[in-house]
Amino acid sequence: MKRSALGRYERDHEGNIIIDVSATRVEDVYNDFDKSAPYIQRDLDQDFADYLIDCARELNRAPFIIRLTLANPPDEPKLSRIRRSLNTYFLYVAETEVRKIFQMFRRSIVLFVIGLGILFTSVWLDRLLGPERSLIAKVLAEGLMVAAWVSLWEALAVFLIGWFPHRKNVVLYRRLAHAGLVFRSRADTEKKPDGGSSSQADAG
Repeated sequence: MKRSALGRYERDHEGNIIIDVSATRVEDVYNDFDKSAPYIQRDLDQDFADYLIDCARELNRAPFIIRLTLANPPDEPKLSRIRRSLNTYFLYVAETEVRKIFQMFRRSIVLFVIGLGILFTSVWLDRLLGPERSLIAKVLAEGLMVAAWVSLWEALAVFLIGWFPHRKNVVLYRRLAHAGLVFRSRADTEKKPDGGSSSQADAG
């Protein structure tokens, strides 16, 4: 990754890059915050989640933490919920990507079996008809051969290439799920001069 991209982010004392997010209230990072309701896997605000994903993808393999800046420091139950929410949400989307990979592999196997079946049928039909055959028979034999190779190529493309972006997403989401999370209040930021080096999103 280019140094210019890394340079836009602040670092902590351990050298970790800080993904900085600013919100007015804890509720702003949720689609529908309900203190009495159990955690729902998809209740994080989508803009908030997308911002974290975009930053983590930009940082590539560089170590990072997430820092959430709020107008007022929330109580411990809300802080615990945010930590649990981030972990559960990104583990959930990682598992969704894993399921997509398995679905692609199953589709690849089905296409491969179908392609082999069509290929053997084409070879058998070609031998059955022999060299003296009608134009329709030739077209049918050639068509089956083309269909067989298309199916086999699609199966191999999925197996060798198609699943890789989803695998990268799994790694990315798991990194976000286990990323360190720190909190600070707006009052803390006002005490320090603005260095202008952090990347910041407003979750509200």
